[in-house]
This record gives sequence, structure tokens and C-alpha cells, in this order.
Amino acid sequence: MPFRRGEEHGQALVEFALLLPLLLLLIVGIIEFSFVWNSRNTVLFASRDGSMLAAEGGSLLGTDCLVLDRIERDIVSPASAIKLQQVEIYWADKNGGQIGSNHNVYDRSGSTTCDFSGTTITVPYTLTTSGYMESDRCDVLAGCGGGHTSVDTVGVKVTYEHRWLTSFARLTGPGVTFSQTTATRVEPQL
Repeated sequence: MPFRRGEEHGQALVEFALLLPLLLLLIVGIIEFSFVWNSRNTVLFASRDGSMLAAEGGSLLGTDCLVLDRIERDIVSPASAIKLQQVEIYWADKNGGQIGSNHNVYDRSGSTTCDFSGTTITVPYTLTTSGYMESDRCDVLAGCGGGHTSVDTVGVKVTYEHRWLTSFARLTGPGVTFSQTTATRVEPQL
């Protein structure tokens, strides 16, 4: 039977129509994944920066406000500081795990004003759980008594809610919530 070209009209169009939804799904998935990955990296950087400041501040009053302010300023586009849910500052073990109930939880609602080295700082957070205030932190190499045998390790956990950017991805739900944690050894005060 001889090959006739006339019988193949529309075959390419049908094949394209069958593959188009999969191609669009792949493109939307890549777009959403890239924004989630960027937000995750931004939140991780903010957690590291906050942990470093908490370690440098040690037991100085106002350190938590300074940490919250820095985290707020570190969350940059395409991530948004409005999507931060809470920040937790806690006494950590060497592996970064929380020790007991020693933690401060700050929800992103209301506002808190405090002083740090003569500068007034206002942050859009409210302290909801206080179990590890600045004055409780040990920044003395020889220890501070109790369970503080040496300088503390302070952890900062930032919880962020990423909302899907494309309406197609919203079919799976409103978004994804994730947390990034960093622990840093407190700098001893001399």
C-alpha cells in the first residue's frame, strides 16, 4: 500500500493537544518551585543573621528586638515579611535542639518597642511565650550556674507561610508553611 500524505492531516495538532497540559504543568511546577526555593533560602539567611545577632548580643537587654528587626529587614523580594508567622528564640543544645521550655515565641502581630544601646526599636511582633529572656542567657565562659556550665547556644527559628503565586497551583491548597532554624554559640562578654 503506498504512503499517502493526505491521511495525516491534524495528527501533529492532536499530539500537541495531548502534550500541552503536561507541558504547562511542568512549567508551572518549575515556576512555583523556584519561588518556594527562593523564599526558603531567604528565610534561612534571616534565621542565620538573627542567630548571629542573638549570639553577639548575649544577655544585653533589647537583643531580641534587634534580632526581630534584622529578620524583618532580611526578608526581601520575592519573599515578603508579611508572610512571616512567628520567630522563636531559644536555648539550644550543641545540635540545635531546644533545651526544655527555654524559648521566647514572637508572633507577627501587634508591635513591641524596646531599647538597645540607647536606640529605640519598634518591631511588628508580640511576645506570646517568654521562657528565655535576655537576662537568662549565659555569656560567661565559666558558666552562670544552674544548667549553664558555659556560654549558651542560642537558636532562632523562623516560620514562614509561602502562598502559591499561580492560580493553577492553588488547586492543591493555599500554599506551604516551613521553618528554618539556626543555632549559634553565644559570644562571651569580657
